[in-house]
Amino acid sequence: MVNQTDSMLKRLNDALPGLVLGILVYGGLVELIGVWFVSDKLRYTTGLAIGIVLAVGMAIHIAVVLQDAVDIYGESGAQKKIVAKSILRYIVIVVVFYVMMRFNLGNLFAAFIGVLGLKVSAYLQPFAHRFIMKLQGRGDDSSNSEDSGAI
Repeated sequence: MVNQTDSMLKRLNDALPGLVLGILVYGGLVELIGVWFVSDKLRYTTGLAIGIVLAVGMAIHIAVVLQDAVDIYGESGAQKKIVAKSILRYIVIVVVFYVMMRFNLGNLFAAFIGVLGLKVSAYLQPFAHRFIMKLQGRGDDSSNSEDSGAI
């Protein structure tokens, strides 16, 4: 099942499986660390889970939109499509947060922290990818020295 999901995500974007994995690891770490500091553990966990699900959904949606925009509309029309879908993503987040707040469905702050998992994972994904490649023995030092010279 995991291999099917991984291959499905890789068809959309090669970096997507690592991005989703990063979001899930981030969510697990935030849960393990944060649950000790809150009084209402159930609402914290529920809010964080909603945020992590939103982050994973956003990552997949971004990959789909980018692929579709370029494949269907070409480079000239892709920009409008990407902007429209980006606005739609943020509207969905606002609606989900409103529903959470209205029906008291979890900690809103924890949900926001969960959504930030997409940003954290996106920033850390290149480093995690290099680390995994080195662990698998597929990383070479020449590409790393070129990268460090560019910084």
